[in-house]
Amino acid sequence: MKKQIEQLVWAALQRLAANGVIPQEAVSAPKIERTRDPKHGDFATNTAMMLAKPARKNPRELAQALLEALPASDLLERCDIAGPGFINFTLTTTAYHRLIPTILAKSHAYGRSDLGDGKRVQVEFVSANPTGPLHVGHGRGAAYGSVVADLLEAVGFNVHREYYVNDAGRQMDILATSIWLRYLELCDETLTFPANGYKGDYVWDIAATLHRDHGEAYKQSAEAVFDGIPADEPDGGDKEVHIDALINQAKRLLGDNRYRYVFELGLNTILDDIRDDLSLFGVNYDEWYSERSLTESGAVNKAIERLRASNRLYEKEGALWFRSTDFGDEKDRVVVRDNGQTTYFASDIAYHIDKLERGFDRVIDVWGADHHGYIPRVKAALQALGDDPSKLDVLLVQFAILYRGGEKVQMSTRSGRFVTLRALRKEVGADAARFFYVMRKCEQHMDFDLDLAKSESNDNPVYYVQYAHARICSVFQQAAEQRILFESDPKAVNYARLNESHEQSLLTSLAKYPEILETAALNEEPHQLTHYLRELANDFHTYYNAHKFLIDDAELRNARLHLILATRQVVRNGLNLLGVSAPGKM
Repeated sequence: MKKQIEQLVWAALQRLAANGVIPQEAVSAPKIERTRDPKHGDFATNTAMMLAKPARKNPRELAQALLEALPASDLLERCDIAGPGFINFTLTTTAYHRLIPTILAKSHAYGRSDLGDGKRVQVEFVSANPTGPLHVGHGRGAAYGSVVADLLEAVGFNVHREYYVNDAGRQMDILATSIWLRYLELCDETLTFPANGYKGDYVWDIAATLHRDHGEAYKQSAEAVFDGIPADEPDGGDKEVHIDALINQAKRLLGDNRYRYVFELGLNTILDDIRDDLSLFGVNYDEWYSERSLTESGAVNKAIERLRASNRLYEKEGALWFRSTDFGDEKDRVVVRDNGQTTYFASDIAYHIDKLERGFDRVIDVWGADHHGYIPRVKAALQALGDDPSKLDVLLVQFAILYRGGEKVQMSTRSGRFVTLRALRKEVGADAARFFYVMRKCEQHMDFDLDLAKSESNDNPVYYVQYAHARICSVFQQAAEQRILFESDPKAVNYARLNESHEQSLLTSLAKYPEILETAALNEEPHQLTHYLRELANDFHTYYNAHKFLIDDAELRNARLHLILATRQVVRNGLNLLGVSAPGKM
């Protein structure tokens, strides 16, 4: 309905421009908004106020001219000029009644649009290091990124979903070394596990696979492994030196081929687990992009050479630095360490160059909030290389804090004490987890109440919305059991019988869905959809509790049944975009 009002106002503006009332160059798409107070109609626009200056007219005078230029439409019951020049539009009840057959005809496509005009958008999300199972923090990024991608696709963008696999670098070496040390323990070697190693049970599991498949072929004595290794100081700076020395020792004692086997075993085992975990959570990707491929293809070195050619690099203390402060970053950044190794940042530069070279009109990165410092440096690098940094949009997702029985659940990733995404799904279900994860803005902290997510009560928002869908299904189940006749053609129904206040409220809510979809997509705010669904469910439950549907009056019965059919369709459409099921019974 909002689009129809926009089209009417646009036609009026074109007519005024053609008649010389307003300059053609001043005409732009009108801004139409829903009124906050129903007393002021359904929609309002400040177009006359915005064009008053270029038209050199009084805003109210221009508003009157605009109203007179509006094409005739049976959508409008009344148009009023308010205040300094606002125009309020009140729709006819017929306009709302037409909505029901429209929703039922469009079915799952209701609310979708071609606003994005097929522009290519890449959404990269989760991209957790494959050094362990996904935990509940990753789950929030997974749900958020997935829904943002689905919303953008729903309004006409061509969306490419991508996972950036950090399959190179120091953290993967720490994982490989951790697996090998656990393997040595399974070979009855006594050793002190490094404070900076990965300690989760999954490391034991991978080590057990290595031991089961290869016996003691990878065994070295603990004395040989720790020979010449500096002491491990858990509370001091030496713990980094200790683990790095162990990595080098593992590479030397195992040799390239055997070390690479342990490395790949850890990487592939965990990556397969991540793929499976995300798929069961309703998250799937078009591409899993390897960080290692950037180095192997020469893309990282090419990016560094491009920066060097643009005179943006300098040497200091044996390392190569990028002058990111020239572009607003708080300090310059290392791209090549003093040992000749390229940094994660260098790979990030190459990766983002590649994204833009693949022809995406817009690139969206969904990162954890702790990566906020990376934004200015990546944008600085793109700008230094002559790319458009405004094409990159970074969305930061805050960590989710779990509560059970009113108590905070303590977690530590490196120590292995954390709640996995898989465990969360098993406890509360994928539906509740996904819905809860996107109920707030991504940059807001989130307290995840496990007990509430599992409860079957109206206080549980996902249960409340799903229950609305199930309730409507139950009405039609009862109709079938009672053999009540039901008009199958939505266009043959007399919707003028829907004159109760609860019915008007429900119709108004249904009309808002396409607007909510576009706003949520363009602002990357899935929480707007969850809030809308809760309000729609509330309107339905209120209606359900106040009125009967399977009544003797066939004409009114048909009107009400089609109204709740349309409601069921919109609830289902919204839940599907959130990756949440719409059950037929609960």
